[in-house]
Amino acid sequence: MAHHILRIDCPDRAGLVYQITGVLFRHGCNILSNHEFVDPTTSHFFMRTAFTTETAIDGIVPELETLLPTTARLRLAIVGKRPVVVLATKEAHCLGELLLRHAYEEFPAQILAVISNYATLAPLATQFGIPFHHITHEGRERDAHEAQMLACAAQYAPAYLVLAKYMRVLTPAFVAQYPDRILNIHHSFLPAFIGASPYRQAFARGVKQIGATGHIVTNELDTGPIIAQSVLPVDHTATPASMAQAGRDVEKLVLAQALRLLLEDRVFLHQGRTVVFA
Repeated sequence: MAHHILRIDCPDRAGLVYQITGVLFRHGCNILSNHEFVDPTTSHFFMRTAFTTETAIDGIVPELETLLPTTARLRLAIVGKRPVVVLATKEAHCLGELLLRHAYEEFPAQILAVISNYATLAPLATQFGIPFHHITHEGRERDAHEAQMLACAAQYAPAYLVLAKYMRVLTPAFVAQYPDRILNIHHSFLPAFIGASPYRQAFARGVKQIGATGHIVTNELDTGPIIAQSVLPVDHTATPASMAQAGRDVEKLVLAQALRLLLEDRVFLHQGRTVVFA
């Protein structure tokens, strides 16, 4: 029996849940879980439904399209592993966490390759049997480097690119190739301490918590829609170095959590924010 996820978001109106679930009932579907939310500030409706069926689902979307507003966004997908390509630089903790979880099938991903501007992490990827591509940026124009990165990623047709501490800012031209499909981990609790050296910024401000943020990449640095965040307490004895060390533990867990939420179709993007059905 096939498992499916139906996602819908559209302007809110009375009877939407009744109409949508009625379509699923008429097509012989058994609903396993259902989450709905209406944004009170925009009157926008969000719904994620997991269901099983033994019959064909070809007619579900066309029938829904006759009932829903023309601006509705629908996605109906079978549950399964989705292709992912990871971009990394030199730090191993986030990449290692993803590869370990992938090896033990802890989220519905098929990590197909790791691409890096340094060769440092090649042994780590090789240890897990994942193809590693070293595409150096040294002595090259940014556009030429990114073009080769994109060509390399394209051969794997990824659903998502994941920046596992990839420490280069992507150009708008690059981001445009994967709109809303690039996940980044920022080593700070955004919107605080955007950009480089956030732990030094946090130390200078005397913060009592440090954190990490998993967010979608947009053209503006570290301002994309936030999917997941977490924090750790620190005190006056902390140094930038000790903050960074503790922060690595938060970063790798938040990145893995954010990726799982994306792969399970639990994240809706709306007006620069997210609705997350965890």
